[in-house]
Amino acid sequence: MSTPFLLTEMAQLTEPTSITLAQSIEQIAITTPLSEQPIITTYVRQGSGGTPIVLLHGFDSSVLEFRRLLPLLAVGNETWIVDLLGFGFTERLAGIAFSPAAIKTHLYYFWKTLISQPVIVVGASMGGAAAIDFTLSYPQCVKKLVLIDSAGYKAPPNIGKLMFPPFSSLATAFLRNPKVRQQISTNAYFDKSFASLDAQLCAALHLKSEGWQQALIAFTKSGGYSSFGEKLSQIEKPTLILWGKCDRILGTADAYKFKDAIAHSQLIWIENCGHVPHLEQPQLTAQHILEFLY
Repeated sequence: MSTPFLLTEMAQLTEPTSITLAQSIEQIAITTPLSEQPIITTYVRQGSGGTPIVLLHGFDSSVLEFRRLLPLLAVGNETWIVDLLGFGFTERLAGIAFSPAAIKTHLYYFWKTLISQPVIVVGASMGGAAAIDFTLSYPQCVKKLVLIDSAGYKAPPNIGKLMFPPFSSLATAFLRNPKVRQQISTNAYFDKSFASLDAQLCAALHLKSEGWQQALIAFTKSGGYSSFGEKLSQIEKPTLILWGKCDRILGTADAYKFKDAIAHSQLIWIENCGHVPHLEQPQLTAQHILEFLY
C-alpha cells in the first residue's frame, strides 16, 4: 500500500500480527453507482480454499482490527477484510453520502468485483450491523452469518442532530484525542493488558486518512445503524452469535435478543472476554467460526 503516512507509522508497530497485516494491505478501484469515480478501496486477502470469509470491522476502525483473527481463519480458508466506506483507509470521495445505505452498496460492488460467490460474512460490533444489512439486502451473496458482539438490535442515541459546526468538529476532535481512544480501548477488553501501545496505534492509523473527519460527521448525521427490529426474523441464513461474557460496551442483553429474533441461530459465550473476542480471544473465536463453517 502506497499511503505515505501508513508506511511511516508501520515502523512503530511491534506485534508480529499487526506488522504482517499492515504489510498485506492492498487497494483496488471499485466502480459503484455512488459516484462517477471509482472508489479506492482498502482490503486484505489471505488463504485459499473453502467458502470465502469476509470480515467487517467496527465503528471508526479498519482492517487492522482483525490482525489476530485473520491468520487463524486463513489457514484453510480464503479470507477477506475490507475497510467499509467512510472508514479505515478506503477513499472518502467528496459528494458521497456516507451512510449505512452507501456502505451496503459499496460492499456489494466490492463483493461483485473480487469475490462473486456466496460468502461467510463476519461482522464485529458496528460491522455486525453492516453484516445484517448486507445479508437482508443481498441474501444471494451470503451463505452464513457470524455476529461478534453485534450492534443493530437496538438503535443507538441519535447524536446526528448535534453534528453541526462547531459541535461536529469538537466531537471528532474528541474522538481523535489519544487519551480518549486509549480509554475506549481499555473499556473494550476484560484483560486490560491488551490495551497496549501497539493496539492504540492500530486503532488510530486511519485517523490521518484524507476526509476522516468529514466522513465521520456525515455518517453520524445520517443516523448510523438503527434497530433492525422485526427484520431480524427475515434472516434465513444459519447464524452464529459470539459474545464476550464481560462486554462493557454493548452489555450482554442483546445477545439473547439476537438469538431469539433470528430463527436459525446459535449463541456462544466467550468467557473472560470483553467487547472484542476477535482481539482478546482470537484462537477461541476462530475455533468457533471454523466449526460453524462445516
